Amino acid sequence: MKEIVRLFPPSFQRFLMNDVSWGKVQEIRLRVNHPLEVLDGASHTSVKGIIVTAEHLAFVLNQISQFSLYRLQDELKEGFLTIEGGHRVGLAGKVNTSGHRIDTLKHITFMNIRVAREVAGQVSYLLPFLYADGRWKSTMIIGPPHSGKTTLLRALSKWIGSDHTGYRGCKVAVVDERSEIAASLRGVPQLEVGVRTDVMDGCPKAAGMMMMIRSMSPDVLIVDEIGGLEDADAVREASYTGVQVICSIHGRTLDGVRKRPSARSLVEEQVFERYVVLERMSPERNGGVVILDESGKKLAGWKGWDDRAVDRSRHYSDCHHVDRV
Repeated sequence: MKEIVRLFPPSFQRFLMNDVSWGKVQEIRLRVNHPLEVLDGASHTSVKGIIVTAEHLAFVLNQISQFSLYRLQDELKEGFLTIEGGHRVGLAGKVNTSGHRIDTLKHITFMNIRVAREVAGQVSYLLPFLYADGRWKSTMIIGPPHSGKTTLLRALSKWIGSDHTGYRGCKVAVVDERSEIAASLRGVPQLEVGVRTDVMDGCPKAAGMMMMIRSMSPDVLIVDEIGGLEDADAVREASYTGVQVICSIHGRTLDGVRKRPSARSLVEEQVFERYVVLERMSPERNGGVVILDESGKKLAGWKGWDDRAVDRSRHYSDCHHVDRV
């Protein structure tokens, strides 16, 4: 994780190189006048002897911006920056507003570095339920924070947009409003999202979906975290064009998603043919996965992100296996 370590002052770097288990760490948090904090999903550690000062945080910001925060003003308004390697740096502090809109983020005193990782080989057992008769099924991925929604979207983008034995990659369009799926830096994805995948980075989802349909003629459109009614309307419009939509939404169950005004009509109109419901993950325990059909009927379920199904229904035998895709 040299992209992260190099951002810190030398006194921090010694600790980060020698005492951090990078295989598990998910976040590194800095708060002015408080200890450096390292989180691995199951626990958090406040590092004794390392108190973050305003100067320390300014050092990290200068490294991220190459001593020119001004050129990152648009990103600062969103409250996060993406750095080399696809890692995301969340920021908080004093906000200056103009009317009801954020003008700039100043006096940054809180920082959260979220560690990005490539996760491979975790979608093969889902594919028979998401692909049939030569086309992908429009799918909504439901899960709470840290359940792996964005990671799954990225893995699906990579798989769908690349050639495999017996399968020719589709044209995939990713609308990555918050730079989380492809983690683009100056327009170039830092994480692998497929050889036939095009990315619209930093664009509002509703506008980006229509732009990608008009300009890139995708077979599959992938978008992260649909929220308000505008996003839902754009998903509906995209489905009317014949493009298959794969998106994610915050929630714990399909019933919970139905209660959200923005998503209720999408569920009732059966815009999606499949729902993938994820449980929260931790380093000690990979979350469960359940697949539902368009009416909410359970098709299959797993405990853990691997190829061992513990609760497959009879519908599994009717699906196309990966090696036939």
